[in-house]
Amino acid sequence: MSLLKNREALLALAILVLLGLVTTRFAGFVAPSNLALVFNDTAPLMILAIGQMIVILTKCIDLSVAANLALTGMVSALLNGMGVPLVIILPAAILLGAALGAVNGILVWKVGIPSIVVTLGTMTIFRGIIFLITNGKWVNAHEMTDGFKALPRAIVLGLPVMSWIAVAVILLATLALGRTALGRAFYAVGGNPHAAVYTGIDVGRTQAAAFVISGALAGLTGYLWVARYAVAYVDIAGGFELDVVAACVIGGVSIAGGAGSVAGAVLGAIFLGVIKNALPVVDISPFWQMAISGSAIILAVAFNALQSRPRGRIILKSAEAR
Repeated sequence: MSLLKNREALLALAILVLLGLVTTRFAGFVAPSNLALVFNDTAPLMILAIGQMIVILTKCIDLSVAANLALTGMVSALLNGMGVPLVIILPAAILLGAALGAVNGILVWKVGIPSIVVTLGTMTIFRGIIFLITNGKWVNAHEMTDGFKALPRAIVLGLPVMSWIAVAVILLATLALGRTALGRAFYAVGGNPHAAVYTGIDVGRTQAAAFVISGALAGLTGYLWVARYAVAYVDIAGGFELDVVAACVIGGVSIAGGAGSVAGAVLGAIFLGVIKNALPVVDISPFWQMAISGSAIILAVAFNALQSRPRGRIILKSAEAR
């Protein structure tokens, strides 16, 4: 019974069951080398899901992460084409992503616009800026330097650098949320904003900080994505923000704020990553893949709703039954 109450353990078990089912059709899927590839494919989703989780913890949502990724990725590719060294491009991408996240945060904090409205607007604006600075043109592999493309693909201790960066983000986020005052403030603001104010926490400032962190991670992912796939264009990662939110929801992050964990968000991303990589291997059509992914999200939301149901109602219903 304790296993059923632990969301992360239950999700890990679901991933193992899923792997077991796939193995019955294609045993090679669980080979260590293939699982490492799946982990690497899922690395961008894991990094973005951690940023999104922090925003959702504060009762907000960031629908502009994929557009942020696309804009920072395009700017990184353009800087590379101008001859700017990678040691400058990488921090510039993170800073640009953080600045774009700060725009969201300031509009939510200072202007009081709901986060879903702000980020829907900036999502479109960021994509529009890419079109304006490129006239809709692509940046292709032959327009990028070898050094720019090599970093996320370089192998260290058997794993690509992109996977190691995801591992580093997971560890840093776990430490930051569990051991720092800002991490505890994210939970407090989402769990009970009125009580957070009485403890001296600035709710708006904390929410803005969450958007900045999410934006910085989107900027980092923007460079990794463009360098790995060696292409940049306006619609890059189109619709990916929905996968990011889905990973958080499947991982048990409460959409109402104040509840969730880094482990849950990462497992939610891995669950989606296994589905997206395994279903084509076992020859399931793209339409069924979308239906299965959507069903998993609905089941996760239903499970979250059941778990968050107020206990008082259960007691009253028991009393009614007697």
